Amino acid sequence: MNQQGYVAAPPYSQSQPGMGGFSPGFGQPASTPLYRHYGDISPSSSAPQPAMLKTSVPFGPAAPMGSPPPSTHQFNQANLQNGPSSTAQQSNRYPSAPPSYSSYYHPSQASYPNSSPPSSTAQLVNQLSNMQVNSYGPNNAPSLPPPPLSSGLQPSLQGPPPPSQQAALPSGPPVSPPPANNLNSHFPPPSLPPGARQEGIHGSSPLNANLPQQLSNQPSGPGFPPQYGNFAPPMAGAQLSYPGGLPSGPAQLAGPQQKKLDPDSIPSPIQVIENDKVSRGGQIYATNIRGQVPPLVTTDCVIQDQGHASPRYIRCTAYCFPSSADMAKQAQIPLAAIIKPFANVLPKETPLYLVNHGEMGPIRCNRCKAYMCPFMQFIEGGRKYQCGFCNCVNDVPPFYFQHLDHIGRRIDHYERPELSLGSYEYVATLDYCKNNKLPQPPAYIFMIDVSYSNIKSGLVKLICEELKTVLDRLPREEQEESSIIRVGFVTYNKVLHFFNVKSNLAQPQMMVVTDVSEVFVPLLDGFLVNFQESRSVINNLLDQIPEMFADTNESETVFAPIIQAGMEALKAAECAGKLFIFHSSLPTAEAPGKLKNRDDRKLVNTEKEKTLFQPQTNIYETLAKDCVANGCSVDLFLFPSQYVDVASMGLITTHTGGTLYKYNNFQVTAKRFLFCPPGCKEFDIQMGLTFLFSPSSLNVQSALGFRATDFLGAIYMNNTTDVEMAAVDCDKAVTVEFKHDDKLNEDSGALIQCAVLYTSMSGQRRLRIHNLGLNCSSQLVDVYKSCETDALINFFAKSAYKAILSQPLKTVREILVNQTARMLACYRRNCATPSAVSQLILPDSMKVLPVYMNCLLKSCMLAGKPEISTDERAFHRQLVMAMDVAGTQFLFYPQLLPIHSMDVNADVFPKAVRCSEDRLSEGGLFLLANGIHMFLWLGVSAPPELIQGIFNVPSFAHVSTEATILPEVENPYSSKLRAMIDHLQSKSPYSMKILIVKQREQPEMVFKQFLVEDKSVYGGASYVDFLCCVHKEICQLLN
Repeated sequence: MNQQGYVAAPPYSQSQPGMGGFSPGFGQPASTPLYRHYGDISPSSSAPQPAMLKTSVPFGPAAPMGSPPPSTHQFNQANLQNGPSSTAQQSNRYPSAPPSYSSYYHPSQASYPNSSPPSSTAQLVNQLSNMQVNSYGPNNAPSLPPPPLSSGLQPSLQGPPPPSQQAALPSGPPVSPPPANNLNSHFPPPSLPPGARQEGIHGSSPLNANLPQQLSNQPSGPGFPPQYGNFAPPMAGAQLSYPGGLPSGPAQLAGPQQKKLDPDSIPSPIQVIENDKVSRGGQIYATNIRGQVPPLVTTDCVIQDQGHASPRYIRCTAYCFPSSADMAKQAQIPLAAIIKPFANVLPKETPLYLVNHGEMGPIRCNRCKAYMCPFMQFIEGGRKYQCGFCNCVNDVPPFYFQHLDHIGRRIDHYERPELSLGSYEYVATLDYCKNNKLPQPPAYIFMIDVSYSNIKSGLVKLICEELKTVLDRLPREEQEESSIIRVGFVTYNKVLHFFNVKSNLAQPQMMVVTDVSEVFVPLLDGFLVNFQESRSVINNLLDQIPEMFADTNESETVFAPIIQAGMEALKAAECAGKLFIFHSSLPTAEAPGKLKNRDDRKLVNTEKEKTLFQPQTNIYETLAKDCVANGCSVDLFLFPSQYVDVASMGLITTHTGGTLYKYNNFQVTAKRFLFCPPGCKEFDIQMGLTFLFSPSSLNVQSALGFRATDFLGAIYMNNTTDVEMAAVDCDKAVTVEFKHDDKLNEDSGALIQCAVLYTSMSGQRRLRIHNLGLNCSSQLVDVYKSCETDALINFFAKSAYKAILSQPLKTVREILVNQTARMLACYRRNCATPSAVSQLILPDSMKVLPVYMNCLLKSCMLAGKPEISTDERAFHRQLVMAMDVAGTQFLFYPQLLPIHSMDVNADVFPKAVRCSEDRLSEGGLFLLANGIHMFLWLGVSAPPELIQGIFNVPSFAHVSTEATILPEVENPYSSKLRAMIDHLQSKSPYSMKILIVKQREQPEMVFKQFLVEDKSVYGGASYVDFLCCVHKEICQLLN
């Protein structure tokens, strides 16, 4: 076998000798990186720096760096949730690597001609002919040998670096180039229609006329991109475009008709997911090895805590950190952890243990304040311990002393959760409470918009009816018979109505607050009550509210004053709590927080576009700060029929740890828009899963050598280090980025501790601790081998969505593409076996990074098309900012399930297929879901028995596309499909309304937006086109 590019390469899952399942990379360090931190105003070049890499290794034995066991897969899928954002500029996230070329903004680039050189078509054919990616199809045809290495290759490619598993595109007949298309303009390049399987694809040429051409003194060699002398190839966004974009002219018309690329020959996310399920699904994953890569988020397994936090709580972009800052700059891989502190665990998994040291409280390091954990080393017979984070030697408190065994471990090691487990909880003392007072049980306040439109539509009546059901299921501690949470009720339009629902009253009493400029709470006694005690009064109130305001003509509403009033009520009751606000229109009444309609689609793709996603006024920012300080979280339920400025109103939910739910054009007849069937998340209010905070924080402690520098999520930050939250639930995640401040020790590794201070439902103050140890290495191949693509996409999505507030959309997209090319080019240069530059070689752990990155670029937030409403984009942004890894993976790459192939007698669901129109068939039914939307697509020739079994109608023509729920028909087809829908719904914190789509009817265009491997309706490139684009950028970096 020719090792240059893996001619006739084996399948992706087959390890190559050497580095156990990871592909070799490029030779010399990359030139000055094109990646800029999102806050940067202008690029800069950096002086050459030594190429060192850092590895992080946690407590316990280091994960082996050699070949992993056959059951281990090195790739992990990306996932997603909501969160906050900041407009502040940031410093360079990844400083420049050692430059061997000048900055790509070199003035000489401006003089490049705007026409393609004569050899551009030949280059496209020759380069893509040497791109190699192992086929996932039944056969892998041998590819053509690569062209000889040219003098333009870096010298380091001549000697063999350490081998490892890698993915390379097979060579074969040329691909017909699509028309020119600029990446950042998002104009849709024409799709590549499905064709017969073929041997491979050919390389790329200059992408379009916008790209600089070869210098006049550099001949164009076959199969190689243009050479740029001592300058890095231009990478500015205006120059980027999807591959194959050749300028119109005779060169495009010459030559025989070219074959099309077989999509099965490029990496498939579905195949990666299925391979991981086969190798690791249904098994026990023990966390006893530091730095081991966990199963994908899509793989079901049982997690066994043996000293490191479960991946349900913490996932990392890489489980082996570079040992030095220079190495991190060179690799360009973001070092981040996605922390989901209150994640649900499976019934088979052990819940967290609660440790109570009484009045002494948790044991902490005197210097760095890290909590006692498995990373602490006991010395001097057990009388002292050395902190694993700062190496400080501390005295062991007398009550905590215990003797050591023959290996220096405490003899009660396995009896104490804080010494043997990665995650556990402490009971906090009064020192951790506000004003040194134990907190009161939390309260819920329900606030209903009773303006004219809501009353006439029947929405208010529906909300009141459903609240009766919700109140019966208020959250409680497991040992408690009933909930101790108190509840209160407020209605509003231009004024506020507070209700006294004290248990000794025969009827509820209403008190009106008309001064909305300085709101106050008109009553304390009787406003917040125990539901069980006041059940009859509350039920009377909910029955009377729709009738009470039946004759209202008030159409204007306020918004900020009701949040202020709710917060003041909780503050007066000296408790934390949550506001559930049901609102439907832009707050236009004269009051603080008044908003105007600013939905100007003409600003899209301009420098001022970012203002659409910034709050109109700073009132909401100030209000959010006060809410966090008083432990007041806000869940907002929006029912808009037109623009409501989600960017401004949703800021409160983002900063207070709440959730925004949005139901466009809600109709009372379509009740399941909002209310799921029994057993699901009724009313989308996941109260039973919410842990309320009174003013508290999340703290991330790291070992010497690196530190947390940036936090992304549904959080509020007074400064750059303290994360404050009013509430957090089991679906919220915070993404934390790390940077080096010194060299890491490969023996001790990189240690992370996350501590969350919160108040339980019973009012008990607790600390939840998660500990994770990572490896460190001075070898880039170890870092790439430990990467998790799903976590990388979560980080990139949140970083990009935060940058939208301060940078033009075009710049953000450029940074994402440049960063992708940089990471893959560094791997090719430093880790892959020597091969022609024109061959595309991907790390095994990142082989589906291009398809996920393309999905992110085509998301409605980054698409930059005026056809997508501003509110919808702002809503999407807020959801993603709080998502965990599983959420982003589900959102950006939806599941497409062939219903027609399901076995009704089996316990398993049909396997998902790739999200492409090529996978649909006229005789099939397909279910698509992404955590927010759900579609049931019906082919025109779908089997009649299946149509009848699912819809209980005679034929395809009788199926109504207006229905939003499926009929409960007593037959195997219907039962199986509804079970599949329930399973998909259980994976998302949001109730997904199902839309029925018929083939060749108008609504099908909406469905096709979610076929993410195809060209987007709004102009995003197909997976094939984007892969070629990334390959082109890599070739430019290597030359």
